[in-house]
Parts: sequence; structure tokens; C-alpha cells
Amino acid sequence: MSTAGPVFHPPVKRSITIAGHPTSIALEPPFWAALEHAAAARDLPLSALVARIDAERLTAPAPPNLASAIRCWLFATICDNDENVSQLR
Repeated sequence: MSTAGPVFHPPVKRSITIAGHPTSIALEPPFWAALEHAAAARDLPLSALVARIDAERLTAPAPPNLASAIRCWLFATICDNDENVSQLR
């Protein structure tokens, strides 16, 4: 079975407003889908969830860029919800 098909996608850039400031974020489609799902599960607009992730990343000693922070947040969220995956951390 080949994984070169629909698993790999180039990043898609979207514009989003965080705290009144427009910014663009480039994420691969599976990450956009996971982020939209996470926002819906929390009954939040996508921009509100991204703002929360952004605020949290800025407290890190060496804050990553926003796209990296979103990917890490999504992975951590999945790990917290899946015992098998949480063993990877």
C-alpha cells in the first residue's frame, strides 16, 4: 500500500484575524480539518481557538511560529485523548 497518495499535501495558506490583527497561517489540509474539528468540539470560532493557541505559545521560553504551535497543540490534544498515542510523548 502506497502512502504517497492523499496523505501528503502542500500547506494551504489562510487568512485569520487574531486579537483584531489579520495574519496568514499555512497548514496542510489535514491540520486545517483537525483544527476546525477541535474548534467545533469546543463550540468556538476557528479564530478564537487559534487566538488561544497563540496566547499559550507566547508563554513558551522560545515560542515557535504559529503554524508549528498549532501542529504541536493538535498533536498534544490527540495524545491527551488517546492512550496509545500518549505513549509517544
